[in-house]
Amino acid sequence: MRLIAGEARGRRLNVPRGLQVRPSGARLRESAFGILDHRDAISGARVLDLFAGIGALGLEALSRGAAHLTAVEKERDVARVLMENVAHCRFQDRVQVHVEPARAALARMAGNQAPFGLVLVDPPYRQGLIPEALDDLLRFHMLADGGRVLIEHARDETVETPAGYDVELTRRCGDSLLSLLRRTPAAE
Repeated sequence: MRLIAGEARGRRLNVPRGLQVRPSGARLRESAFGILDHRDAISGARVLDLFAGIGALGLEALSRGAAHLTAVEKERDVARVLMENVAHCRFQDRVQVHVEPARAALARMAGNQAPFGLVLVDPPYRQGLIPEALDDLLRFHMLADGGRVLIEHARDETVETPAGYDVELTRRCGDSLLSLLRRTPAAE
C-alpha cells in the first residue's frame, strides 16, 4: 500500500500481518480525497483521524497539504505500525498519536486544543461506533464550525446523522460508502 499523491506520494505504508486492520484501499482514498480537494478541505487543515489504524487516511491528508494530524488508535500493536509509517513518511513533526479508545482521547483532548477542521472516521464496520463518535465530536467541541467529517462505512451500514451536522454527500465506493458531513454553525 502506498500514498497516492502529494509530498509523500509513492511512499509505502507498512500493513501488519495477523492484526485486525482494514486499511482504506487506493481507489477509496482517491475518491475520498477527490471529494475533499473539491471542497478545499485539506490544505492547511488540522486533521483528526479517529480509528486511525495504520494511518492511511491521515497520512494521505498530510501528504496533500494538511498542516497537522492527530491520530487516535486504541490497539497498541497497530499504533506501533502507524508510528513507523509516520516516520517513514518523515511527518514526525506534524503528527501526534494517541494510543487509546476514541472516546477517551476526545475527552482528554477537550479544552486542551483548538477544534479540528477535518475529522476522518473509519471505524471497524458494523460495530455502531459512528454515532458515538459524531456525538462526542460535538460534545467535546472538537469540530470547528463548518468543519467536515468524512466517514467510511459499510454499504449496508446506516449512519443516522445527529443534530448539528448537515450531510453534504454520500458516495458508493465498492462495498463501502463515503459520507461527508459538515458541522452546522449553531451546533452545540
